[in-house]
Amino acid sequence: MPIITLSIPEDMKKKMESAKEINWSEVARQAISEKLEQINLLKEITKKSKLTEKDAIELGRKINKSMHRKYKERET
Repeated sequence: MPIITLSIPEDMKKKMESAKEINWSEVARQAISEKLEQINLLKEITKKSKLTEKDAIELGRKINKSMHRKYKERET
């Protein structure tokens, strides 16, 4: 099995060391696997899309603005 090396902040390493019963390699494998599944799903969705990159960026900006307004309203 191939090996990868991962850099993490010192405080995270200390917290991980306090939970020695956790198999951190397995946690990382699962997280990577889930991210790959998300990427594959996104590729499946976008390969059928007729949106241009410009359209997608504009749509993303509109969604971000809408979400910002929504969460800002919750704060007040």
